[in-house]
Amino acid sequence: STLFPYTTLFRSPIGLRDRAILEVLYSTGIRRLETIQLKLYDLSLDRGLILVRQGKGKKDRYVPIGERAIAWLEKYVREARPQLAIEPDDMTVFLTAQGEPFSRDHLTAVVKDRVDAAKLGKTGSCHLFRHTMATLMHEGGADIRYIQQMLGHEDITTTQIYTQVAIRALQQIHAATHPGAMLERGEKPSTKATSPDAEVLFQILAAEAEDDRE
Repeated sequence: STLFPYTTLFRSPIGLRDRAILEVLYSTGIRRLETIQLKLYDLSLDRGLILVRQGKGKKDRYVPIGERAIAWLEKYVREARPQLAIEPDDMTVFLTAQGEPFSRDHLTAVVKDRVDAAKLGKTGSCHLFRHTMATLMHEGGADIRYIQQMLGHEDITTTQIYTQVAIRALQQIHAATHPGAMLERGEKPSTKATSPDAEVLFQILAAEAEDDRE
């Protein structure tokens, strides 16, 4: 299944851009500002990774990106971005119709409009996808520390010591637990009881949403 069917809405340069944005948000759960700041040289799509530079806490991290999101992102970069880019090109991945990087409010409006148009039964914008990614991986059986690494959270409690997770292991967990990670998946996510750590994680996500005012 797919979150957004491939309709004529996603065949224009702007449509391809928007679809790529939605797929990246859904697959990776990266923050709105992290999405805006992505550069072409941060994409290691052949390795299934993107580099998030100077995320919250001013730290870089690698984040796995699924096959479906890679396919849409490659299509956007190959077919649509050259039609949007203007010189001098600063290599920002996602560009407005004027060839400029997005502002936070502009990206929020674009994503919200696409969510509303899809009639998903949910409202929201960029943070909706971040929360959805974390929820799906948790329901798929991912340990909280892996979700925490995906989200770029250093600590989920004030007393817990941060556990560094190897990126290869994180990729394997992402592929196994995120339903959008592979181009075709036959498995259904297993249900898993919510742990106290998970409750804290989702409380943090809720607080982030308030901070972003989305």
